[in-house]
Amino acid sequence: MYSADILDENKKENSEQWNIKASLKINYTVKIIQDLFQTDNSHIYDMCKNPNANYSRVVIFVDNNVDLFYGDNIKNYFRQYDISFVWYPISGDEEAKNIDNVLTIARKISDSGLLRRSEKIIVIGGGVVMDVVGFTANLYRRGIPYIRIPTTLMGQIDAGIGVKTGINYMGNKNRLGTYFAPEATLIDPGFLKTVSQRHITNGVSEIIKMALIKDEHLFHLLEQAIDELTPQGFSSYGSVHQEIFERAIDSMLQELEPNLWEDNLERIVDYGHTFSPSLELKSNTPLLHGEAVAVDMALCIALSFSRGLITKWDAERCIRLIQRSNLPIHSSIFTLSMLEEALDDTLKHRDGFQRVPLMNAIGSAIFCNDLTRNDLISALEYVNIFH
Repeated sequence: MYSADILDENKKENSEQWNIKASLKINYTVKIIQDLFQTDNSHIYDMCKNPNANYSRVVIFVDNNVDLFYGDNIKNYFRQYDISFVWYPISGDEEAKNIDNVLTIARKISDSGLLRRSEKIIVIGGGVVMDVVGFTANLYRRGIPYIRIPTTLMGQIDAGIGVKTGINYMGNKNRLGTYFAPEATLIDPGFLKTVSQRHITNGVSEIIKMALIKDEHLFHLLEQAIDELTPQGFSSYGSVHQEIFERAIDSMLQELEPNLWEDNLERIVDYGHTFSPSLELKSNTPLLHGEAVAVDMALCIALSFSRGLITKWDAERCIRLIQRSNLPIHSSIFTLSMLEEALDDTLKHRDGFQRVPLMNAIGSAIFCNDLTRNDLISALEYVNIFH
């Protein structure tokens, strides 16, 4: 109930108008925890136990492939801790990021009888699964608590640690989306031992992104450890991989935390994400997200070089690092007309300005708002030099 004083304070001169001010508190944890589902590790139990009852229950959405490799072990964990669970395997393919799948997940939540606050959703999988389930959790009863457990490198260092959710719509990447923080993102590198090399490389692309625009030391680490960026390397979590993990996550969160709601549309973490959304959706040969980002980054490196922002030596080092990581730098549909169309869509997405992040040194970036057709032509010509 409002007191008279509060009502008077909020009223404007017009007695029929009120000005409502509020802020949304965000408090979530990103934590690396090895052996998360070992039965002597009570971390999940501590987060999921119901403080209002003598029993606990969760609803678990798990990527089909994760279910195949780890399903029995994860189920056994919850049984050992006497946590009742409802188990729903779902697809982690990009095609699953659609409104029909959202409605299917909402129906499964409804069928489970989940309590609105004291029982939680747990989502275990890659970026697609976390996006779709997080989006649905935000819509269902206007928001129910959920915990993310990313199982791919992309999910662990990028997609799983922010607050964005999204699905594809009308041929556009993440066109429908929300901001909805999980209670926690729990990262267990051990999941990466069964991830394919291609999907590890997919995540390495986003680590390279942070190195190029924010962390020169991370760039040097990647150059030195290039042959160790493997499922076994990351899952073993040795000292080099631990530093790569921690620097990539820390750099990303430094950029995300002060701008979680994207009030400021100049975001250096959008590096490699100006042209790649169109490429990812339109490519005749399906590309993973990080592969499309890599092609975009190569073009942006060329733009920096052609504008005199970086030296030829640094431009070549950066493109060679992408190539040495077995990521693509070319695409047959990365044509001038496609780039112009993507840049036009970027203008809408970034509220009338290009706001394209470009490197001005390894580990540093600025924003560009005046890219021209000739700039794009020069950049394409430069990238085509590399084979």
